[in-house]
Amino acid sequence: MSSHSGELKILSVNSEGVGPLAVGGHDTLFTASEVEALNSLSADHSAAKSLERGERLVCREELSVQLWPFTTVKTTKKTKYYTHEEALTLILASSEDSEDSQYDSEREEMFEQQLDDVLDRSMSEDSDADWEPQSQTGRPPAPTPTEGGRQKRQRSHSAATSATSPAASSTATPTTGRSRAARRVRGRGRRGGYRGASRGPSRAPSAATGEQQWRDVGDHDVEPALLDFVPVRQPGPQQQTRVATSPLEFFRLFFTDAVLNTLTANTNAYGAKRHDGKQVVWHNICRADIYSYLAMVIYMGMVKCSTLLDYWRGSRLYSLIFPPSVISRNKFLRISRALHMSDITADEENVAKRGTPAYDRLCKIKPLYSHIVEACKAHFQPGRHISIDERMVASKARISLKQYIKSKPTKWGYKLFVLADSGTGYTWNFFVYEGKSPGYGNGLSYDSVMSLLDFDLLGTGYQLYVDNFYTSSHLFLDLLKKKMGACGTIRANRVGFPKTTINDFTRGTPRGAIKWIRDSELLFVKWMDTREVVMCSTIHKAFTGDTAQRRVKTAGAWEVVHVPIPAAVKDYNQHMGGVDLSDPLIGYYSASHKTMKWYKTFFYHFLDIAIVNAHILYQQCQRGSMTQKEFRHALIEELADLGTPSTSRPSTSQVAAPPNPAASHKPQYLDEQDEAKRDSAGRAGRRICKLCHRKTPVGCSTCGVPLCFVATRDCYNEWHTQQGM
Repeated sequence: MSSHSGELKILSVNSEGVGPLAVGGHDTLFTASEVEALNSLSADHSAAKSLERGERLVCREELSVQLWPFTTVKTTKKTKYYTHEEALTLILASSEDSEDSQYDSEREEMFEQQLDDVLDRSMSEDSDADWEPQSQTGRPPAPTPTEGGRQKRQRSHSAATSATSPAASSTATPTTGRSRAARRVRGRGRRGGYRGASRGPSRAPSAATGEQQWRDVGDHDVEPALLDFVPVRQPGPQQQTRVATSPLEFFRLFFTDAVLNTLTANTNAYGAKRHDGKQVVWHNICRADIYSYLAMVIYMGMVKCSTLLDYWRGSRLYSLIFPPSVISRNKFLRISRALHMSDITADEENVAKRGTPAYDRLCKIKPLYSHIVEACKAHFQPGRHISIDERMVASKARISLKQYIKSKPTKWGYKLFVLADSGTGYTWNFFVYEGKSPGYGNGLSYDSVMSLLDFDLLGTGYQLYVDNFYTSSHLFLDLLKKKMGACGTIRANRVGFPKTTINDFTRGTPRGAIKWIRDSELLFVKWMDTREVVMCSTIHKAFTGDTAQRRVKTAGAWEVVHVPIPAAVKDYNQHMGGVDLSDPLIGYYSASHKTMKWYKTFFYHFLDIAIVNAHILYQQCQRGSMTQKEFRHALIEELADLGTPSTSRPSTSQVAAPPNPAASHKPQYLDEQDEAKRDSAGRAGRRICKLCHRKTPVGCSTCGVPLCFVATRDCYNEWHTQQGM
């Protein structure tokens, strides 16, 4: 034992077994066991760490204490004062839990012994206090967030103390008058709560941690048993759906007579309300007018014009025949302004509930919204492979329903969660995201999947594919309990994902490398392509021998090579595109156009969903090769035939009629009006014909175009006919 002014240094025990402690010139005697305990603590790195928490442990003389050979504790925040005896008690108290530190909790200790923490308790511990932890008076109070952080830093040294100094734990006697700081250093008991894992180097990894490591592609993996596919109904179009034969009949499976009657009644009621007290009187519309209106809306998705009025212009640039033959311009605009899907009385009642939990943000679209969802489910049963993803309906309206997703092609708009059939792209179920809500108890991704999966209509044995927004071990295990497999990309920071880095990918890992971990029913697999791909699955084996073609550059030349690919990645690429297939089908000829009312944007999107689903059903039932464009053409004509006949004529008020072609065009010799060429007779007849590219002296007097006008070549009339003159 040696002393140094102002510091505590414990180096060795003297020959007599007793060593003096020099603190500020005062010698304090310690027993041999106490000195041995202090020596053990000074040699333990975790013990030194336990003092590095922003406080200064001092004696009455305000002398700092240093555990050699580590750095002196920094003086920050506040200073606590202890006597020599209190300081020693505080240090020795931290070793009293040494026998409890072998396991982080009693539950872990019982699990290591293959016991159940509830069913395998000993009879001596079976008491009411065990089942009512809040009523136990002997347990320390729950720590504050600050104290909890200090406990984690203090617990790591207890194992080393127990192994090095068995006498310390037997010598030190806990007292009822222990200071608050002493209780804080010791932490909560084994039965009291959670112990964080030690980060010190002295603690060896547990057996479970040592076994969990990333395995190579050659390691054996057990393939999960294939779930029996037992759908509630026959996959594909249902029996009542197969009765339809024409595009209009398939479309009316979604826009039924009841939907059209409701739409007509609500539009008339809202139109009359808008025109109340105005000079212009509202004229009620009928179902035939709705047919004409729908035909025109779908037509606008096929033929694009910059403004709605251009469809009825009679100018030379437009002169579209179809729009005025179906519905007049004024009637179309009048219906567009008054289009309403909900009852105006229900709207007024809902507005009165604004600011309360009973307020429905989707009240104005709810009648059509609910019917379209039910119709999508009723007329089609998905195949075994289904997928869930988000869909964006483009809009920049100033409303809180609008969302922003940076990774989507359509970044601004309304977000829909969609379940689609992977093979056909049929939209089977969807719901509109209304924003943050306290109703998502398990998180938005988990609850979205569970709300879209109607297990009563689907059945069992389905295989669901999702992206990394939805994938979690909690979700996949719950789906497996319902006999539904799942596969998807996963984020490495998700709860439940293996945190081990043993045998993981390193820099320079070649393309096609595969690493995997199986955790019970869950398979986590990593695959190196151009970048790392991480998957989670309950239906796949780690590797089944599949390969993928990739183009690589070798010695300055590109060549095709075959690289190993996990089955989970291969099936994900094949079946995840259900929603991604449905989105372009809707976007090719979308009926959506600009509107100032948010609910009309949803009306146009529901119309697109109905058309695309009707086309898929038509292909499944009729086995025809009609494209969606041809399907829409036929549907527009059939809707127009059911509509009210129109007597509208194209508007010609803004553009003058073209002149009479016969009165303004005539052939003549070009040199007669060309003074420069009249003087050069040698060049006469050497103009190049506009049509046949031969030499001719004749041309059109109005157009100024050289054209042949001879018996063998009548380019003059032929060219004017081609130009529509």
